Amino acid sequence: MKIKPLADRVVIQKIEAEEKTKSGIVLPGSAKEQPQMAVVKEVGPGGIVEGNQVKMEVKENDKVIFSKFAGSEIKIEGQEYIILRQSDILAIIEE
Repeated sequence: MKIKPLADRVVIQKIEAEEKTKSGIVLPGSAKEQPQMAVVKEVGPGGIVEGNQVKMEVKENDKVIFSKFAGSEIKIEGQEYIILRQSDILAIIEE
């Protein structure tokens, strides 16, 4: 199944948090810090949103940092995704 976001929305999938610290200590699930980094899976077409022209700056497979409480979490075919507005994406990580 494919998710096609509308307007200036983006579908992202969180990058899993590290299970070990740099010193090798294994962290239980509750102690792991929730990541705010994700991979872009799908991008909407942009266009006019609330009277303003929106150009989509992100593309599929970009690694991004997003706002902590942004978007709506969904689960499709066992995979968890977040659908949010492009304006909730804070930065693109370039490697």
